[in-house]
Amino acid sequence: MEEKSSVVIFIDDGEQPLGVFTSPVNFELDTTRLTDGEHVLRIFSKDPSGKEGIRIVPFKVRNGPDISVDGLKNNEVVDGIIPLTVSAYGKGDQKIFLIEGSETPRSIPIWVWILSLLFIGWGLFYLITQWKPD
Repeated sequence: MEEKSSVVIFIDDGEQPLGVFTSPVNFELDTTRLTDGEHVLRIFSKDPSGKEGIRIVPFKVRNGPDISVDGLKNNEVVDGIIPLTVSAYGKGDQKIFLIEGSETPRSIPIWVWILSLLFIGWGLFYLITQWKPD
Protein backbone atom coordinates (compact mmCIF):
# COMPACT_ATOMS: atom_id res chain seq x y z
CA MET A 1 0.00 0.00 0.00
CA GLU A 2 1.27 3.44 -0.95
CA GLU A 3 1.93 5.87 1.87
CA LYS A 4 0.53 9.38 1.45
CA SER A 5 1.67 12.82 2.53
CA SER A 6 0.11 14.34 5.63
CA VAL A 7 -1.29 17.87 5.51
CA VAL A 8 -1.90 20.19 8.48
CA ILE A 9 -3.88 23.40 7.89
CA PHE A 10 -3.84 26.49 10.15
CA ILE A 11 -5.57 29.90 9.98
CA ASP A 12 -3.53 32.96 10.97
CA ASP A 13 -1.32 32.34 14.00
CA GLY A 14 -3.67 29.78 15.55
CA GLU A 15 -2.19 27.06 17.75
CA GLN A 16 -4.95 24.58 16.91
CA PRO A 17 -5.05 23.37 13.30
CA LEU A 18 -8.23 23.40 11.24
CA GLY A 19 -7.46 19.79 10.55
CA VAL A 20 -4.90 17.10 9.94
CA PHE A 21 -5.45 15.24 6.68
CA THR A 22 -3.85 12.82 4.28
CA SER A 23 -3.27 14.05 0.74
CA PRO A 24 -5.27 14.86 -1.40
CA VAL A 25 -7.43 17.18 0.75
CA ASN A 26 -10.89 18.55 -0.08
CA PHE A 27 -12.50 20.78 2.54
CA GLU A 28 -14.61 23.92 2.79
CA LEU A 29 -13.23 26.98 4.56
CA ASP A 30 -16.05 28.69 6.48
CA THR A 31 -15.16 32.40 6.40
CA THR A 32 -18.29 33.37 8.37
CA ARG A 33 -16.39 32.47 11.54
CA LEU A 34 -13.55 34.87 10.67
CA THR A 35 -13.48 38.62 11.23
CA ASP A 36 -13.42 40.90 8.21
CA GLY A 37 -9.91 41.81 7.13
CA GLU A 38 -6.65 40.14 6.21
CA HIS A 39 -5.92 36.53 7.15
CA VAL A 40 -3.32 33.88 6.34
CA LEU A 41 -3.87 30.23 5.50
CA ARG A 42 -0.80 28.19 6.51
CA ILE A 43 -0.46 24.68 5.09
CA PHE A 44 2.23 22.30 6.30
CA SER A 45 2.91 19.02 4.53
CA LYS A 46 5.14 16.05 5.25
CA ASP A 47 5.76 13.33 2.68
CA PRO A 48 6.33 9.65 3.57
CA SER A 49 10.12 10.10 3.39
CA GLY A 50 10.00 12.86 6.05
CA LYS A 51 10.55 15.94 3.86
CA GLU A 52 8.48 18.94 4.91
CA GLY A 53 6.94 21.77 2.91
CA ILE A 54 5.01 24.90 3.77
CA ARG A 55 2.65 27.09 1.76
CA ILE A 56 1.36 30.43 3.04
CA VAL A 57 -1.69 31.93 1.31
CA PRO A 58 -2.77 35.44 2.37
CA PHE A 59 -6.42 36.37 1.74
CA LYS A 60 -9.01 38.97 2.72
CA VAL A 61 -12.43 38.26 4.22
CA ARG A 62 -15.38 40.58 3.72
CA ASN A 63 -18.53 38.97 5.06
CA GLY A 64 -19.93 42.21 6.45
CA PRO A 65 -21.75 44.86 4.47
CA ASP A 66 -19.98 46.47 1.53
CA ILE A 67 -19.13 50.06 2.45
CA SER A 68 -18.79 52.59 -0.37
CA VAL A 69 -17.65 56.20 0.08
CA ASP A 70 -18.29 58.69 -2.73
CA GLY A 71 -16.56 62.05 -2.48
CA LEU A 72 -13.27 61.00 -0.87
CA LYS A 73 -10.53 58.79 -2.30
CA ASN A 74 -7.75 56.91 -0.50
CA ASN A 75 -4.88 59.19 0.58
CA GLU A 76 -6.52 62.27 -0.99
CA VAL A 77 -5.41 65.68 0.29
CA VAL A 78 -8.48 67.75 1.19
CA ASP A 79 -9.49 70.95 2.95
CA GLY A 80 -12.71 72.72 3.83
CA ILE A 81 -16.11 71.07 3.91
CA ILE A 82 -16.41 67.86 1.89
CA PRO A 83 -19.81 66.39 0.96
CA LEU A 84 -19.69 62.60 1.29
CA THR A 85 -22.08 59.82 0.41
CA VAL A 86 -21.59 56.65 2.44
CA SER A 87 -23.47 53.50 1.50
CA ALA A 88 -23.39 50.18 3.32
CA TYR A 89 -25.23 47.21 1.84
CA GLY A 90 -25.21 43.67 3.15
CA LYS A 91 -25.45 40.62 0.95
CA GLY A 92 -28.44 39.28 2.82
CA ASP A 93 -29.12 35.59 2.43
CA GLN A 94 -26.63 34.18 -0.08
CA LYS A 95 -29.37 32.03 -1.62
CA ILE A 96 -31.59 35.03 -2.44
CA PHE A 97 -30.43 38.00 -4.55
CA LEU A 98 -31.59 41.38 -3.23
CA ILE A 99 -32.30 43.91 -5.98
CA GLU A 100 -33.32 46.76 -3.67
CA GLY A 101 -30.27 48.32 -2.08
CA SER A 102 -27.75 46.29 -4.05
CA GLU A 103 -26.44 49.26 -6.04
CA THR A 104 -24.48 52.20 -4.74
CA PRO A 105 -25.93 55.60 -5.70
CA ARG A 106 -23.38 57.76 -7.50
CA SER A 107 -23.42 60.99 -9.45
CA ILE A 108 -23.34 60.90 -13.25
CA PRO A 109 -19.72 61.06 -14.48
CA ILE A 110 -18.64 64.20 -16.34
CA TRP A 111 -17.73 62.23 -19.49
CA VAL A 112 -21.39 61.17 -19.85
CA TRP A 113 -22.46 64.83 -19.79
CA ILE A 114 -19.81 65.78 -22.36
CA LEU A 115 -20.81 62.95 -24.72
CA SER A 116 -24.49 63.87 -24.34
CA LEU A 117 -23.80 67.52 -25.20
CA LEU A 118 -21.67 66.53 -28.22
CA PHE A 119 -24.44 64.22 -29.48
CA ILE A 120 -27.11 66.90 -29.04
CA GLY A 121 -24.87 69.47 -30.74
CA TRP A 122 -24.25 67.13 -33.68
CA GLY A 123 -27.99 66.48 -33.95
CA LEU A 124 -28.79 70.21 -34.00
CA PHE A 125 -26.07 70.86 -36.59
CA TYR A 126 -27.42 68.08 -38.81
CA LEU A 127 -30.99 69.33 -38.40
CA ILE A 128 -30.08 72.95 -39.26
CA THR A 129 -27.91 72.09 -42.28
CA GLN A 130 -30.22 69.47 -43.79
CA TRP A 131 -33.65 70.97 -43.06
CA LYS A 132 -35.37 72.36 -46.14
CA PRO A 133 -38.87 73.75 -45.58
CA ASP A 134 -41.37 73.23 -48.41
